[in-house]
Amino acid sequence: MKAKIGLIGFGKTGRAVANVILRNKKFSLEWVYRRKPLLENRSAGEFLGIDTNENATIYSSSHTTLDEVLEKQPVDFIIDFSSNQGIYSYGSIASKKKIKIISAISHYGKKEIELLKNLSKFTTVFWSPNITLGVNYLLFASKYLKEIAPWVDIEIVEEHFKGKDGLSGTAIKIANTLNIEKEQINSIRAGGIVGKHEVIFGFPFQTVRLIHESISREAFGNGALFVAQNLLEKEEGLYNFEDILSPYFAA
Repeated sequence: MKAKIGLIGFGKTGRAVANVILRNKKFSLEWVYRRKPLLENRSAGEFLGIDTNENATIYSSSHTTLDEVLEKQPVDFIIDFSSNQGIYSYGSIASKKKIKIISAISHYGKKEIELLKNLSKFTTVFWSPNITLGVNYLLFASKYLKEIAPWVDIEIVEEHFKGKDGLSGTAIKIANTLNIEKEQINSIRAGGIVGKHEVIFGFPFQTVRLIHESISREAFGNGALFVAQNLLEKEEGLYNFEDILSPYFAA
């Protein structure tokens, strides 16, 4: 039986994620919930041009409450690709109904992180500022190389589309993991770059470069479903990619 998913957010990334879920045989996209009334009551599959039996109705918070949506179409997971305020629209409802939460929001403040912790007392909650599997593999590999050579020089380069505000949440996560300052993050904004992160290790007489590049936003959908698959049997608690990937590295 397919696990049922509700998707919060339907911008460029949300649409790419919906595209991936609708093509997956293990999960079913039940609905999409967004603020704007545009596309309301349409089928996400039809809008995206996907031949599917799943209705994946698009609802707007302007005219339909999430309680009403969940009453008609209950789900096992809520996947959030909206904004850092989205958690307030569904967090409490999800925790009460024991719906597993997967948040892929780049930046959360202390208040939102505290809310995630509180929600995780009642349901399974996962948060990662970058939900692609590849970039989290890069995080693991970087961490182990730093442990081997703690004295090595490290610089981080992050590249994103022109107009993206602030430092990349993923780059900050890498810096925190490697215990280096944000000043060692170098940002590039150009064209339509989806996302590229490079960690440069400067050894005497040699360098090691670990690079991850998102070629398409569908990579976020693949990552979200990888997380969902690994959360199916998880109990209440707050999880991150390290919790999910650690058993694979141990093996």
